[in-house]
Amino acid sequence: MEHTSFTIIGKIHSELKRLEDCPRQESEQAPEATLVLHESFADAATDLRTGDKLILLTWLHQGKREELKTRPRNNPKALMTGVFSTRSPNRPNPIGLHQVEIKKCISPLEWRLSAIEVLDGTPVIDIKPVL
Repeated sequence: MEHTSFTIIGKIHSELKRLEDCPRQESEQAPEATLVLHESFADAATDLRTGDKLILLTWLHQGKREELKTRPRNNPKALMTGVFSTRSPNRPNPIGLHQVEIKKCISPLEWRLSAIEVLDGTPVIDIKPVL
């Protein structure tokens, strides 16, 4: 098995403090949150503006990396399903994919985001524009 590394570029600050508080998807009453970028990446974010739609890649740091099967949406009546067919945070590489909108630029390194279903302190590993 091959391993690699990546750089955490920022963190999400959210009112969601516990896993059991997190909705399954942002469309299921997830709260707005704040993205704070590390200072060393300021030049990479100079063109981000209020209203921009972004795809955030996050590291779901509390995901269980050894799980290969799960019951979709934690439904005890559902059949066990391979994690690659689900959006479960429990997977070999717990990378989250989130479409958000910048609601407000707080500072050059801090933005208020639309609804996102991640825990407070969730690391951000990349930002891409929605095309």
